[in-house]
Amino acid sequence: MSSTIYHNPRCSTSRKTLDLLRENNIEPTIVEYLKTPPSRAEIAKLIKDAGIDIRAGVRKREALYAELSLADASDDELLDAMAANPILIERPFVVTPKGTRLARPIESVNEIL
Repeated sequence: MSSTIYHNPRCSTSRKTLDLLRENNIEPTIVEYLKTPPSRAEIAKLIKDAGIDIRAGVRKREALYAELSLADASDDELLDAMAANPILIERPFVVTPKGTRLARPIESVNEIL
């Protein structure tokens, strides 16, 4: 099965999600999004396809979130901030032929395996 994980190897949730894929005999394309950031349009598509709100796709615990005063930002401002600062993208997103999910909780990925 062709699949992709938007991965941060320093994140335990991202590593556990990658392990889950491999336990299901799926060797995904790994996109280390901090090294190869998705475009603004790609971020918007991941969020839309995952069926979540844009705010759910942002790492609010990241110091930069507060530094940029994003608590009251519009959806467009959040997308702009994520595109300019990929550390703000919540992780990991997983894409398979059955759909897209933000692996928070990790078990949500089971829906698209």
